Amino acid sequence: MKNVLVTGGAGFIGSNFVRHILSEEREVRVVTLDALTYAGSFENLSSLPDPVRHVFVHGDISDGDLVRRLISEYAIDTIVHFAAETHVDRSIAAPRACIETNINGTFHLLESARYAWLEQRRDAAGKRFHLVSTDEVFGSLMPDNPPCSELAPHAPGSPYAASKSAGEQLVHSYANTYGLPITITRYSNNYGPRQFPEKLVPLTILNAVMGKPLPIYGDGSPVRDWIYVGDTCEATLCVLRHGRAGESYNVGGGNPVTNLEIVTRICAELDARLPGSRYHPHRDLIQFVADRPGHDQRYALDSSKIRRELGWSPRHSLEDGLRETIDWYLGNRGWLAAIGRHSDYIDWIARNYDDRGIVP
Repeated sequence: MKNVLVTGGAGFIGSNFVRHILSEEREVRVVTLDALTYAGSFENLSSLPDPVRHVFVHGDISDGDLVRRLISEYAIDTIVHFAAETHVDRSIAAPRACIETNINGTFHLLESARYAWLEQRRDAAGKRFHLVSTDEVFGSLMPDNPPCSELAPHAPGSPYAASKSAGEQLVHSYANTYGLPITITRYSNNYGPRQFPEKLVPLTILNAVMGKPLPIYGDGSPVRDWIYVGDTCEATLCVLRHGRAGESYNVGGGNPVTNLEIVTRICAELDARLPGSRYHPHRDLIQFVADRPGHDQRYALDSSKIRRELGWSPRHSLEDGLRETIDWYLGNRGWLAAIGRHSDYIDWIARNYDDRGIVP
């Protein structure tokens, strides 16, 4: 890798990956392409390591002329495709955005790579198109089902999962039909710094600190495997360095817990940090609400392939990852202000915390 194009690099996982690759690959130049929709923010790319090696471009992955120009101008040899609509609830309420970004956007990006690498230069040696996907493509598992290997059939249960599955099929088809060198990673539920506060972990942290209700769908029994975003970034870079073209790799965190348990763990961590809070214990804020349509009960990935072939394994336990995540949100109210979200939380933190995110 010399010149890497990261799509969706101003989003949650993408921005963490941009930081990671700039730190780990000291000769690599990174070009970030992001449309800056609601979940992406230029603030996520502030204070990058060695920013002289980073270029930000505001644009859409479906803009073929723009993408082809970037590939040519910056001699892009690696595309890491994070850009996606990722929120299941949003995909249920308004599925069009998932279709446009996760399917059509992926198609246009593939076409740009095919044109630049295979038609113009007629040489894909040293090139790589990498798609970041999700465990949700495999659908819901029963409690006694084994974790899904890379060969498990897709059975997506939501418009979001179906759009990601379709994106995967497109990527594989370009490898099979045109010889485009591709890899795919599928991840379990990510959490960590800079996650847009509509997702379960950051939303629970913010609401609990302010004493707001902590809504949990149904009885909270659906099981998810949680992976810290830093481990996701390490796995992605590991596959780019050592993964075999044409292969997919499942990447789980090894932390399967119910939705109710992840919320209660966050509450317990906040109890320890805020012993004088009038909302102590924070778990008393939990409220069970009507379940969402088609709620998948369990996801689980078999990560033995990436462990065996590439030597990757996650470094963060769930306890350590949650502590780091909570500390980041308590100490970074400026980030919330910059992305224009949760002004009530920002005001509350300003009244109750010093600049280091520590109770005065």
